[in-house]
Amino acid sequence: MSRALTTDLYEVTMALSYVHEGMTAPATFSLFVRDLPRERGFLVAAGLDSVLEYLSEFRVRPEDVSAFADLLHRPRGDLTPLQGTGFDGEVRAVPEGRIAFGGEPLLEVTAPLPQAQLVESYVLNQISHQTAIASKAARCVLAADGRSVVDFSLRRSQGIEAAMKAARLGAMVGFTATSNVAAAHKYGLTATGTMAHSYVEAFRDEESAFHAFAATHPGPVTFLVDTYDTVAGTVTAARVLKELGPPPGCAIRLDSGDLAALAVITRRVLDESGLPDVRIVASGGLDEYRIEELVRAGAPIDTYAVGTRVGVSADAPYLDSAYKLVAYDGRPVMKLSTAKVTAPGPKQVIRHPGCADVIALRDEEVPPGAEPLLVTVMSHGRRTSKPEPLAWAHARFTADLAALPHNARRIHGPVAPRVTRSPALEELTRRVRRRIEDDVLATT
Repeated sequence: MSRALTTDLYEVTMALSYVHEGMTAPATFSLFVRDLPRERGFLVAAGLDSVLEYLSEFRVRPEDVSAFADLLHRPRGDLTPLQGTGFDGEVRAVPEGRIAFGGEPLLEVTAPLPQAQLVESYVLNQISHQTAIASKAARCVLAADGRSVVDFSLRRSQGIEAAMKAARLGAMVGFTATSNVAAAHKYGLTATGTMAHSYVEAFRDEESAFHAFAATHPGPVTFLVDTYDTVAGTVTAARVLKELGPPPGCAIRLDSGDLAALAVITRRVLDESGLPDVRIVASGGLDEYRIEELVRAGAPIDTYAVGTRVGVSADAPYLDSAYKLVAYDGRPVMKLSTAKVTAPGPKQVIRHPGCADVIALRDEEVPPGAEPLLVTVMSHGRRTSKPEPLAWAHARFTADLAALPHNARRIHGPVAPRVTRSPALEELTRRVRRRIEDDVLATT
């Protein structure tokens, strides 16, 4: 599908009106999440790479104009003013992997008004979805407390593209592997997998299934042991592994039942069989809440495989995000709608030690010891640097997580650091509000 068609219809109608009115001066739109979802003490910025790829290739082509005209039931000539529109603006954004909070701009687009409007839907979609998934995945890493977490979300994610992103985002925040073959190949991730219950059921018994699997795959193997009876399956798996003389990296997988109790039993069976190096993998409806319970219970689980609940961010499947105009043609603007008031002007987020963030105006001076979060990643429609390795985003996440206050890291009842506004931003907000009240509301 054409990139230009990946938009909402009102973006097209507004852009066309702007062109007709000659309103093509630079506009700045700010993308932010109004409030954090419940049980979130932080967000992990994500989706920027997808946005920059999209903007780099964005152009309204003749076939797009025809599609716009058909959908609007208008003559094609009415829509031709949009033909050839590309993106030649600037993007400033919080780099992927960085921790952020509610109310802070994650990204700002400055471009001729019709361009900035046409790209809104795609930009908002990618940042919102990927930030939600990355934030959920990061909490799984926190809950695992140093144990391995792997991605099993492909089969239950809401679409193949979403599953690809989930695998990438998991790796960004510290997942060690993914079951998604396409994602592992595309992003250079470690692929992992075991076997399904159907594989075991296809054989006469578990022992035959385990022997056959090991014969085909002489490297490290993971046996699924709960098809019939978990303890009996573990005993059988231990016997087969003992006979094979298992190479390093072998494991058994628990997928149902009381995982904490079963992990203790299976660990004992493996140890008593002389297999202390065989790991235990747990799966089956896991997310950060269940992982934390298992870790606190002392379950001897080495790897947590997370799927459905993480791939769709089940407890917080969306973010209350917005892409709002904050300046046009040098004039700061704001929205006064009830419960949806915005702050005017292009901005910067200044981070002080301990994630004490201040939302400031773009050109405010950054004090010593603090750092600006938004950086220029696209200028004149071109990326300012080549796509970066995923490891760079992971390094940023690791550093930010280490600096995050303990209360914000909690799985239950997290408390996000307080985000404040600079005096200059507060003053501009007052001035713009007064202007609107005097020039706009006074005439109604």
